[in-house]
Parts: sequence; structure tokens; C-alpha cells
Amino acid sequence: MKEINLMPQTSFLVSAAKSGDVIAINQLVKLWQKRIYNFAYKYFNDYDLAMEVTQKTFISMNKNLKSLKEESSFKSWIYRIAANYCHEEIRKQQKRWVFPFMKIQAKDEAASIENSVSATRHENPEKVYGNEELKSLLKKALASLPEEQRIVVIMKEYEGLKIREIAEIIDISENTVKSRLYYALGSLKKLLDQWNINRETVHYEI
Repeated sequence: MKEINLMPQTSFLVSAAKSGDVIAINQLVKLWQKRIYNFAYKYFNDYDLAMEVTQKTFISMNKNLKSLKEESSFKSWIYRIAANYCHEEIRKQQKRWVFPFMKIQAKDEAASIENSVSATRHENPEKVYGNEELKSLLKKALASLPEEQRIVVIMKEYEGLKIREIAEIIDISENTVKSRLYYALGSLKKLLDQWNINRETVHYEI
């Protein structure tokens, strides 16, 4: 499924919101909330943390939108805010020796939001296969990756971001993005091979 281009509408809303238009601000939140939630949920596999990151992201957006110089940079800017909050939550959880992204089962509400978002983007392995057991295994495999690799895979394979956009969001070079993606997908392939899950099974190029 072809990804819907939100940027023309977004640029108009950002321009209006920067002028103090409350309706435009609310529309921006409505337009991007599900995508940011989905990104955070893929990152943690935890409803509460995903909702917390989403809420913090849009509070920060509301406070700092006027500092955004180019309306066309909103996409990278909003993902960067969300990614920073994800990193912040990971640091908090590590201090408590708790890793919520290792959870396999999702709450019904989280699954409902996730499914509605997936319908607006390109197909991912979970949607193609449609098997609950495989969903859990894929989430478990993704959670096994180092944080710096996991976030690149989520942005590229689930959020459909370009290499250039990912590099801008997490402030690394495009070659570093490609390298992390290469090693991440290699690790995922090796792990899925151990579980006897191949690319024919998931209809997905790893």
C-alpha cells in the first residue's frame, strides 16, 4: 500500500499553528498522533510507555513549534522529539532493571490503534502474515536488537522513513544508518532462521 503523503497538509497546518492558531495545532496532533504512537509502540511493545511518549511528544511540539524554521522539516523534527523521549524512557527503565519492550502480549486498545495505523502505510510482516504467534516472535526478535539498531529498523521498515530522514532524526550519517540497518537485519535473519522462520513464511525480505 502506498504511503499517504501528509506533508502538504502538514506544512499548511504548521504555518498556521506557529501563528497561534489553536485549531491548526489540534489538527496537527490529530494528523500525526497515530503515527507517533505507532512508532513508540513498536519501540517498546508497551501501551503505557507508548502513550506516555506520544503525550510528551505533542506537549513538546506545542511548546517549541515556533522554533521550527522550515515547515517542511516537521516530519523529521517530530520524530526526533519522539525518539529522544524513547531514549529517555529506556534510560529510566534500565535504572529500574525493567525492560517493558520484552513483553509479548499487547493490550487490546494498543492493538486496535496499531492496526488502524498499519492500514494507512505499506504492508509489514505482521500484517501480511496475520498470525498471532508470528507477531509475537517478530516483536521478540526486534526487541533483542541493540537500541541503536532497533530504532533504525522501526523507522525504516515500519515507519517507511528514508535513510536521509533517519540520519537527520537521530543525528548520524547516512552511512551509519545503512550500517546499523545492515547489521540489524542480519541479526534478525539469523534469529528467525534459528526459529525456522524464513522469508517465504513472512513474505518479507530480510
